[in-house]
Amino acid sequence: MKTRKTKIEEIAFTMIPLVGPIIARQLISYCGSIETVFGEQKRFLKSIPGVGEEIANQIAKSKACFIAAEEELDIMEKKGIQYTFYTDDQYPSRLKHFADAPLLLFTKGNVDLNPERSVAIVGTRKPTIYGKTLTEEIIEAIAPYDVSIISGLAYGIDIAAHRHCVAIDVPTIGVMGSGMGVIYPDAHVPIAEKMMAKGGIITEFSYETGPDAVNFPMRNRIVAGLCDVLVVIESGVTGGSMITAAIANDYNKDVAAIPGRKIDKSSAGCNHLIKNQQAHLIESGEDLLHLMSWDRKTKQQTFQADLFTEMDENEQKIYSLIVDRGEKDIDTLAFESKSTPGELAAILLNLEFKGAIKSLPGKKYAAMG
Repeated sequence: MKTRKTKIEEIAFTMIPLVGPIIARQLISYCGSIETVFGEQKRFLKSIPGVGEEIANQIAKSKACFIAAEEELDIMEKKGIQYTFYTDDQYPSRLKHFADAPLLLFTKGNVDLNPERSVAIVGTRKPTIYGKTLTEEIIEAIAPYDVSIISGLAYGIDIAAHRHCVAIDVPTIGVMGSGMGVIYPDAHVPIAEKMMAKGGIITEFSYETGPDAVNFPMRNRIVAGLCDVLVVIESGVTGGSMITAAIANDYNKDVAAIPGRKIDKSSAGCNHLIKNQQAHLIESGEDLLHLMSWDRKTKQQTFQADLFTEMDENEQKIYSLIVDRGEKDIDTLAFESKSTPGELAAILLNLEFKGAIKSLPGKKYAAMG
């Protein structure tokens, strides 16, 4: 568990003027740790590629950053806000390897930053009834496939996606272009609060940061980075959805778009993406599942299938008997498998070592996963 000192250092590090994600990684790489960065001599800091005199000066006079970081941490503790730093194990694996990925992500709710499958749904702020209906239909089609839905909590397609996820109990995450203390727009505060139960909101911005225009393209890169596939429902040829699609393509993510008639302005961006081979054409949730080659396997089924391939024939037989009912006692296993007590004991021990089963009171065994 991190100490309060470490938390303040990590938050303060993200507040140093002129130090963005790329320079920050450079500093940590050369210095070895954030603590060392703050304690390093200015002469050495200036020698780090990309740093120079001005940034070295900002680090040297970073006392104000520590004061602000401590205040930020106090607010987080009062408001139930968590954060993950890019060196943490729980930092989103889908996002981590991009050079411009945020150093720190604030989260609130029950946010799984590394879900089994992740779909970003974006679109115009002024959708048609068709666009909103299609958004709901796609979510319903992919809901049984261990999917988490990402969007930007904005008007239009974004909030339609979040709202429907809440209605049918699908995990959903809203990526904000403002701080946790300034949920934008205000009208979406109630749905954001409902999202907390199974998902939540995330941002890279400190608590009191307002929804400045410059923040939203930054927000869009997180939306693109967190997903396996980005789906554009309706969009003009310019705007946030098109920016997000461009970033997703740069990140080598799958991008899909819903086509529309050439006279529909709300479909012009989608048609452009498809025509220029910047997005796959899909018309339904089933098309999306086919594109991604997803089946209905749950996390537990996938876990069990992977384990099964690592077992020999005898282990597979015993494991299957246990999985069949969730748990079984040793006497029933011996009878059904026609194994001797010695043979069965050896197999059960091997299965425990492999993490496939666990022993329970009363000489019972249960499948893991």
